[in-house]
Amino acid sequence: MNYFLLLLFLHLLLLPTSEPARFTCTSPSKSTCHSLIGYTTPNATTLLRIKSLFQIKSLRSLLAATLSLHHRPSTQSEGLTTPGYWVRTACARGPVYKVKAGDGLDSIARNVFNGFVTYQEIASASNITDPNLIVVGQGLVIPLPCSCDDAEGERVLHYGHVAGKGSSLEGIGSEFGVSGEVLMRVNGLKDPKELQAGQVLDVPLRACSSSISSTSIDHDLRVPNGSYILTANNCVQCGCSSDSWQLDCKPTKGINSGSCPAAKCDNMDMGNSTSISVCERSVCSYAGYNKTAIFTNLTTQSLCDNGGAPGPLPSGGSAPRLGMLGLNGMGLLIFLQMALILVCAL
Repeated sequence: MNYFLLLLFLHLLLLPTSEPARFTCTSPSKSTCHSLIGYTTPNATTLLRIKSLFQIKSLRSLLAATLSLHHRPSTQSEGLTTPGYWVRTACARGPVYKVKAGDGLDSIARNVFNGFVTYQEIASASNITDPNLIVVGQGLVIPLPCSCDDAEGERVLHYGHVAGKGSSLEGIGSEFGVSGEVLMRVNGLKDPKELQAGQVLDVPLRACSSSISSTSIDHDLRVPNGSYILTANNCVQCGCSSDSWQLDCKPTKGINSGSCPAAKCDNMDMGNSTSISVCERSVCSYAGYNKTAIFTNLTTQSLCDNGGAPGPLPSGGSAPRLGMLGLNGMGLLIFLQMALILVCAL
């Protein structure tokens, strides 16, 4: 019997286990930058609960991440598809989870936060010496995967992606415009066959260049192609242009409930442009904000030669496609946001 138990114990030790993404963050801008994770709810839930779980400041911020990108994670359980959400995670500090009756660190890590963290990481971040000793109401720091480091020498937005059953590195890479070779190097994999269902991958999404000042509150703003973000206290919407790989920002007009500072370059509104010649135009670009003002910068863009525009990551496929909202779908976006917020409030 003892011999049998020993064999069983050794067998369990050798079983493959899904590992969290090997996210590292050595950048000096760690205190201000964010990453994304593709979060799927274990059960039916509401946007308000997702907002509370991840301590997201506003529903609009959650919707900005969730509605804008063409790919939305989902999970299949007993014939029902549970919707997924793109959630921005802060590199400086994760959300704080309040322990409920029946909780354990491992169940919190696996079932509440989709295995994006391990119970050991939660214990370390929360200064817990005995993982078996937690009490109801106790606050646990959840160190979700996050990084602001460059990947393959490029400025990227790191995305935590849970590999589905039967998925491959090439398939995942093709979906997000990153090659399988890049995914292997970023995640420290030596063989594509090492990928396991449920494993969390660090997917580096190419971020657009911008003219945001280093003194701006959002100086490390990173937006990948096919997505947008609200910034400057919801006064500015920035999207990534797949043509120029430059950040394209415009006033939101109506999303912020308060008043927004003017955003102009002399007499030109931010986001507008004027032709200089057949091959050039001047653009009033977003350059950041502080507590009282929105900064702009008059830049020149080439219309005839995109040879200097950055391409996708080395060995990668095409960049992620722009979603149905696009960069010009402001009216539809506002309608969807208001409708969802109203449904959540009922």
